Amino acid sequence: WVQEEAPDILCLQETKCGGPSVPPEVRGLPGLPHQFWASAEGRPGYSGVGLLAKTEPLKVTYGIGAPEHDSEGRVITAEFPALFVVSAYVPNAGRGLVRLEPRLRWDSAFLEFLRRLDAQKPVLLCGDLNVAHREIDLCHPGSNRNSAGFTPQEREGFSRLLGAGFVDSFRLLYPEARGAFTFWTYLGGARARNVGWRLDYFVLSQRLAEDALCDSKIRNAVPGSDHCPITAYLAL
Repeated sequence: WVQEEAPDILCLQETKCGGPSVPPEVRGLPGLPHQFWASAEGRPGYSGVGLLAKTEPLKVTYGIGAPEHDSEGRVITAEFPALFVVSAYVPNAGRGLVRLEPRLRWDSAFLEFLRRLDAQKPVLLCGDLNVAHREIDLCHPGSNRNSAGFTPQEREGFSRLLGAGFVDSFRLLYPEARGAFTFWTYLGGARARNVGWRLDYFVLSQRLAEDALCDSKIRNAVPGSDHCPITAYLAL
């Protein structure tokens, strides 16, 4: 699928492996020779993100400058001439919301990080943001109001991100699209019945959305994970 899609940049989340453990078929993907990997310190098989690019970035950084979070290998940022591309795997609030407070601290720290980037040049954030922002973004909002990913606090965190000058690219282009999900639990045939959540996003700086965004797609027919890929098209 990656070869057919032929992206200029490929962002991966929840890779669960460090650079040395990346499978050779991923390392050998044609057209994506510049590869960067982050993984959790001392926790094999946990978290992790990747960023693969056709052209070499000007600079690559890891983390968000917050010691509480940066050991978990959740963010890679690549600077290109026209923009920053951020691959991010946002922490889950956990079963029973046991990690909700750390998640809310993450939201605040991550927003400040994105603001610092945006002050330099436009930002394209790609990732599993572990939140369904609006009721339209999950199949059963009523029964999930206290579930991780749909708590009022997490949704408000995403609203603050949008209020800070960033744009949810899919909802900008398809404001009323229903059944547009990117995650389905493996239980109960959820994907076949499209009982899902939209947890994966391309979030852009406002000026990038206005000047460069062409389309934002959900590739829900692509198998291989409990999430599906998403694709953004930018004219840069």
